[in-house]
Amino acid sequence: IYYRSTRGPRAAILEMVSSVPEPFDFPKEEEEVLRLWKKIDAFRTSLKQSKDRPRYTFYDGPPFATGLPHYGHILAGTIKDIVTRYAHQSGFHVERRFGWDCHGLPVEYEIDKTLDIKGPEDVAKMGVAAYNTECRKIVMRYSKEWEEVVNRLGRWIDFENDYKTLYPWFMESVWWVFKQIYDKGMVYRGYKVMPFSTACSTPLSNFEAGQNYKEVSDPAIIVSFPLDEEPSVSVIAWTTTPWTLPSNIALCVHPEFNYVKVKDNTTEKVYIMLEDRLAALFKQQEEYTILEKMVGASLVGKKYKPLFGYFAHLKTAEPNKGPFRIVSDKYVTAEEGTGVVHQAPGFGEDDFRVCLQHGIVQKGDQVVCPVDASGRFTAEVNDFQGQHVKAADAHLIKKLKELGRLVHQGTCKHSYPFCWRSETPLIYKAVPSWFIKVESIVDKLLACNKQYYWVPDFVKEKRFHNWLKDARDWAISRNRYWGTPIPLWVSEDHTEVVCVGSIEELAQLSGVRVTDLHRDSIDHITIPSVRGGAPLKRVPEVFDCWFESGSMPYGQVHYPFENKKAFEQSFPADFIAEGIDQTRGWFYTLLVVSTILFNRPPYKNLIINGLVLAGDGTKMSKRLKNYTDPVVIVNQYGADAVRLYLIDSPVVRGDNLCFKDEGVRDVVKDVFLPWLNAYKFLIQNVQRLEREEKVVFKADEDFVPTNVMDRWIVSFTQSLITFVQKEMEAYRLYTVVPKLIRFIDQLTNWYVRFNRKRIKGDFGQPECLQSLQTLFSVIYSMTRMMAPFTPFLTEHMFQNLRRLLPWTLSDENASIHYIMFPKPRSNLIDPTIEQAVSRMQTAIELGRLIRDQKIIPIKYPLPEVVVIHRDSTSYDDFKTLKNYILEELNVKELTIASDEKKYGVMLTGVADNDRLGKRLKGDFKKVSQSVAAMTTQQLEEFLKAGQVTLEGHTLTVEDIKIRYGVDAAMSEQYAASADGSLMVLLNIVQDQRMVDEGVAREVVNRIQRTRKKGGLKPQDSVTVVYRAQAEGAGEEGAKAAASLESVIGTHQQYIESTTKGPIVSYSSTTYDLSNPITKEEQTIKGLDGIVLSLWIVKSDSQPPQQTPPSSTPT
Repeated sequence: IYYRSTRGPRAAILEMVSSVPEPFDFPKEEEEVLRLWKKIDAFRTSLKQSKDRPRYTFYDGPPFATGLPHYGHILAGTIKDIVTRYAHQSGFHVERRFGWDCHGLPVEYEIDKTLDIKGPEDVAKMGVAAYNTECRKIVMRYSKEWEEVVNRLGRWIDFENDYKTLYPWFMESVWWVFKQIYDKGMVYRGYKVMPFSTACSTPLSNFEAGQNYKEVSDPAIIVSFPLDEEPSVSVIAWTTTPWTLPSNIALCVHPEFNYVKVKDNTTEKVYIMLEDRLAALFKQQEEYTILEKMVGASLVGKKYKPLFGYFAHLKTAEPNKGPFRIVSDKYVTAEEGTGVVHQAPGFGEDDFRVCLQHGIVQKGDQVVCPVDASGRFTAEVNDFQGQHVKAADAHLIKKLKELGRLVHQGTCKHSYPFCWRSETPLIYKAVPSWFIKVESIVDKLLACNKQYYWVPDFVKEKRFHNWLKDARDWAISRNRYWGTPIPLWVSEDHTEVVCVGSIEELAQLSGVRVTDLHRDSIDHITIPSVRGGAPLKRVPEVFDCWFESGSMPYGQVHYPFENKKAFEQSFPADFIAEGIDQTRGWFYTLLVVSTILFNRPPYKNLIINGLVLAGDGTKMSKRLKNYTDPVVIVNQYGADAVRLYLIDSPVVRGDNLCFKDEGVRDVVKDVFLPWLNAYKFLIQNVQRLEREEKVVFKADEDFVPTNVMDRWIVSFTQSLITFVQKEMEAYRLYTVVPKLIRFIDQLTNWYVRFNRKRIKGDFGQPECLQSLQTLFSVIYSMTRMMAPFTPFLTEHMFQNLRRLLPWTLSDENASIHYIMFPKPRSNLIDPTIEQAVSRMQTAIELGRLIRDQKIIPIKYPLPEVVVIHRDSTSYDDFKTLKNYILEELNVKELTIASDEKKYGVMLTGVADNDRLGKRLKGDFKKVSQSVAAMTTQQLEEFLKAGQVTLEGHTLTVEDIKIRYGVDAAMSEQYAASADGSLMVLLNIVQDQRMVDEGVAREVVNRIQRTRKKGGLKPQDSVTVVYRAQAEGAGEEGAKAAASLESVIGTHQQYIESTTKGPIVSYSSTTYDLSNPITKEEQTIKGLDGIVLSLWIVKSDSQPPQQTPPSSTPT
């Protein structure tokens, strides 16, 4: 395994092993890795290496390049990168192509703002061609910044071989998709009330409207509608949208609710309203008199006087026919308003449905809708013509007051939908649109939803299932310009329709061949009528950009015009990932399109992440500046830290994350630095081995350890590899990262800490070589495991580690990301050893806890630790690991026992206030007292049974906190602590010899501190000169100083072997102390008024060799 040589081929390789930079600048080292990747063309090289492997298909959801990437993009990108890197390391070929959403409102809205375009008439003036030219200019405005950020975050994805929804070949596939849907009879043109953005002059789909709700205050008014049959009596209705009142043509009541005819005692006016809603108008019962009661159904058919005269001509004299009459429907509620809902079918989905059901409007006919595409009243409402509907509310209320129809005026705070692009309030408006019949395939959608795997699954089973169950027909048309044109050519009366599915088909039908499919390239093209009538013209609408993104699996490969076989072999995708907001967006549109085309889902596995919010829990806002720019955080802490912080958070389980900068900092402090220190310790000791002992280290990948701690950490590593493989195959990233972080703790705080002296060669070369081999094996395995998660730090480490492997260095192993994920070596997994060390760790942690409670520093030895465990099979574990327990707890003797009574152990119960306070309420006090009164025996029986009944309440082990102590007779000598069935007692009585040992350890600590401040390395040959002095005059101070010098002299051999250098008393030194390497004055805890002066000078002699202790850990 090892070569003894001072020179030669292997030594030459070792000379290339680099020392770890100090201090280690994570962002700077990541930039070095980026330069390496660029130099070796790492991403493309990895794809070339894997081209003959089985395919793993991944779809990347296309973002818009009109805005900069934010933490939501970074999170989703990190998840995608981790999964696809892991798939590559697991033996697959993974194509990763970046996609861009180039059409639709995000682009057009920017142009409208820039060019001050107010509505369709402004576009008509400049022309569609000129307008689209402006859109094309800004489509990729921030593409360079996107590429820089994505690359800087370590994500490997192909930007050169990307797809853009504006590419003609992508658009042609979208045409093909639509034609398949159209030919299945799944497309129709309808007049439907839809969410409508007046700022963007276009309807939105229901899932778009659901993306951006805000709390707003709107006017809330009650308006009167005098009955024709009894003009002195008015039905009153409540509304928060006064602008819809000019379009009122009906009133709706609940057929089964109880209504009243009520007199306002102040005004003498008589109203009809819901009995349960009298409080909406009257504060006290004395303010009104009920004249009559009736059921809602009895009001149906009654006609009333229109509010305004704009559409009064539509009123008919025939009973139960025409507008301006009362109808009924059970959607009316008793929770708000007056129990009477005014109906404006041009501006409400329920209004339209109810009026259609009662014959007030006819299917296919135009409804009353006096508002244009910009949200302004048309000439039909001449009093308010040209006013935006929202701005007209105040004027309308004033008009109603003048007409004597305003009964009550107030405000209402409620949740209201806003346009996701323009951030302006939406309205609901009846518009002609092209629809896909989604409602007819709900059963198929639900069936397909069961065929793939979601993480977390509750989103699939609840949120997404409910959305699919209530799915509406999808309005796929937009009255816009910059998008993929809907390929329908129609006659003027829409009775002749031709759906075109390709550029070639359009050429055959029209005689015109095009190379671009945007409106300005095809709107002029006509298709001859087969009936001999006027040529067919294309409908003016373009596709909703969500239809394009839902078609991306086909568009990105130009299916079925190219890559037909390759696509069909790799469909559906193995994996996709996006945020939880895409349950109503991309995930939904992908599924709808795929279900219609192939009756199968378009993906097999899906990870859905929650939202990244600002630190205060609000939405991240550039305007509010409530978060730090991602680039700033990356430049401060590194991309790996950002990646791991995001992945090790609730956001990967579908919950939200309040992003905190200090969370990224803590990843560096708590995870990366300990891991880096373990790696650094390995490299330092590989170099030390050659420098001091002329032995060149060479890793053996088939190494099998024999030392118990070596076997433990190797077994723990192999168990972790097994776990990570299992969890990654289940796409549960949120379980993997905590385990990896815990492993770093096990490696650094347990294995390296316990084996530092072995690794440094203090116990001889064989022990050193075996422990180095173990440490290398573990760190190398961990580097490969962590590579998908932290690609930069693992690459940095690998560039050194690869030179210690028994390989010929080549392009094939030039990057950690070319190396396969480690396969678990089951023969090295030993659950017995893992359990034994786990018990040892618990015993040590309990001992540390006692020291902390008693304020006894670990440097000061104690005479005995007693380990009590009821399971006798554990005794051998503690005996085997005895020396580690003694050394770590700094005690002289270990006693293993099963009878805690011998040591006077007492148990005390305390009721958990947090758990029981709310649950027990008034009974908590007496239950708490009963818990406190339980004896040690009762508490032991409770622990065995797992529950106890007190004061009529059943309590479990979670409800009672158990505290351990010793009785008065033993409390002077022992202190106790326990965890489950394991109890530890420390003998806390020290003699002077032990106190002196503690002082000697304190001196070692001060010397090491001084060396560190002087910038010295372990191998630097120096001598320490010391002097102890009292700060003031006096006999006691002089005695204490002399005592400290005596302790140092008595423990000189220990101090020198530990600090790796000689120490000399000031009184006997011959060194020139006028110009030392460094000088420090230190104090020792417990020795008040004593100053320990330390000089470090260059040494003329080599550091002494340590004499191994009589009991070496094995």
